[in-house]
Order: sequence, then structure tokens, then C-alpha cells
Amino acid sequence: MHQPGRAAEIKAIGIGKSFGTFRALHDLTLDIGRGEFLALLGPSGSGKTTFLMILAGFLPPSDGRLFSDGEDITNRPAELRSAGMVFQGYALFPHMSVEANIAFPLKVRKVPAAEIKERVAAMIERVGLKGHARKLPSQLSGGQQQRVALARALVFQPGVLLLDEPFSALDKSLRGQMQAEVKRLHEETGTTFVFVTHDQSEALALASRIAIFNHGELLQVGTPGEVYDRPASRFVAEFLGEINMLPLTDVRKDNGSMTGLCEDRPVTLRGSQDVTGDALLAVRPEYMTIRNEASPGENGVSATTVGTTYLGSATKLDLLTKQGTKLSVSVPNDVAANALGSSNPIWLTWPAERGILLAR
Repeated sequence: MHQPGRAAEIKAIGIGKSFGTFRALHDLTLDIGRGEFLALLGPSGSGKTTFLMILAGFLPPSDGRLFSDGEDITNRPAELRSAGMVFQGYALFPHMSVEANIAFPLKVRKVPAAEIKERVAAMIERVGLKGHARKLPSQLSGGQQQRVALARALVFQPGVLLLDEPFSALDKSLRGQMQAEVKRLHEETGTTFVFVTHDQSEALALASRIAIFNHGELLQVGTPGEVYDRPASRFVAEFLGEINMLPLTDVRKDNGSMTGLCEDRPVTLRGSQDVTGDALLAVRPEYMTIRNEASPGENGVSATTVGTTYLGSATKLDLLTKQGTKLSVSVPNDVAANALGSSNPIWLTWPAERGILLAR
């Protein structure tokens, strides 16, 4: 068992889960550091929530072992694990007041009444619910209910806090407020947080590391910067936001760099990605610059504008290269006006270090 208030270090080794003939998780091995904020990110049905339920003890794995602080907890029931849980639908007791909801896990653990009163009061203060202690959940807003759920999960000082898409029912403005609140609580408590989401921007903003799932497989784990700027696969690259994909031919290693042909124009890529022959060059739109022409030796591709979308502070240009590759880039409105005023094809250029080499 974890000591109360001590962040957990978790190790999953070869975790698999089957439901009949359906394989929901495949041989997942993952270390979760003590006190880190890990986001489990992926589309619906990717296996992220299944893994969270295994961490919580609500589902037994079909294969593999699970360790917490070096102890094997694979078969330990949920009530004997030091894990707090925040559910998608909050799961508050409707007949209990805010303070009674928060006190519940402490009463179950037979904490002395005086200590319960003190810890509940402190937690109500911490999550910004002062003045609401005697209210029922039905008398609270969605954001306030979410704060109660967070307080209830944190009040017994769990080794790990598990959050299953807790903001999905909130509107955009309130969602942003609660994201900031969760980040603050993580920094203040130092508890290990494991957070399930399918919202890429949410994962990038909150997590210290992101684990990306698809079809029951763990595809990549890294810091937000690592998975965004150096995705390991086309799926990860496209799932994490806007990205342009350009076909490459004749990819080869050349004096420590990678070179290839993009629409018959030589391009250079930094790094030592182990991809040769035909490949894909992925470039985030924000790293592309519009030019009237590209300098000799500069990475670039010519394209014509085929559509625009006004975004307020910027304009999105939809472009088509000579060989029919679709690209998009958002630029300041004055840059877009100049590009649209030119009858000639424009050039899109990018730094070599911003090109991502991927297998086709």
C-alpha cells in the first residue's frame, strides 16, 4: 500500500486486455514516473480508458503485470489501491452535501472525525468551493460539481489520481478554467496524475508526458514537444494537429543529413531517421513561410491557392502543388492578400530541422 500523500511510481509490463475475441489492449509496457502528469491520448476505442480502468483496479488485465512503488498490484482490488478517481460524469452522491461527498472516502477509511473535518475544510478552500459546503450537487454548476469530484478524489491523499475525460461535459470557457485548476492542483499536491483525453490541445497544455494510443496499441510516449515535433508515425503526426504531408522520392543519408526529392526539387532533412527510398515529408503549417520564390538550396515547393478561409486574426490558405498535393497554411491577413494578388505560383519554404521524415 502507498503511504498517504506520497506520489506513486507505476510500472505496467506487457499489459493486455481481451473482451471475448476483441483485443482492447496489446502488450502495453509503460513506466509512469513519481509525481508526473501523464496524458493518455487517442481516438475513441483506442484502449486508453481500458488501461485507466486496469490502473484503477476496476478491470483485471488478461496478460501482464502492474506494479506500484515496486509492489505487484495486478490482482489487488480497487478499494485496496491508493488511487483517486474522477469520472467523466462526476459520480457525486446526489443526496449528500458538498462536504459529505468530499468526506466520504475518509469515512470509509475510518479517519478520525476531527481530522476529517479539518481535511475537508482545507480541500474545500483549495478547490475554490468556500461557501458551498452545505449545498447539494443539484444546486451547483457543472464546474463546481467537477471541483467537488476533484476534492473528493484528492482528500485522502492518493498515490495516483486517475481522471477519465473529466471535462467532456463542460463548455469551452469552463473547460479552460478547469484545465488551469487541474494543472494548479497537480503542482500543489505533487500527486501522480494520469489523465485520459481525446483532445489533443488539452493533452499538450496539461501533461508533462503524453502516451498516444490507437487500436489498443501504445504508439509513442514523450513530452508534448517530442510527440508534436518528432512524431514516430503518420498517425501520431496527423492526430496531434494540422500537418502537411509531401511525397518524397530517392531519400538517402548524405553526410549526417537526409536528402530526397520533393516534386523533383532536392530537400534536406536533419537527423538520422532510418527511412530511405520513397517516404513522406511532414511539416507543421506554422513552420512554413510563403515566398515569391525559393532560394537555391532552400527547402521549398511551389503551389497555387485554390481556396481561403477567414479566421479573424489570420487567413487559412488551401494550396495545391504542381503534382497535386494538397497543403494548407495560416498566415496574417496582409500576407494572404499579397499571395492572392499574385498570378504566379507561390513558394512554401521551411527550415530543414522542421521537416519530419516518415515512412509511407
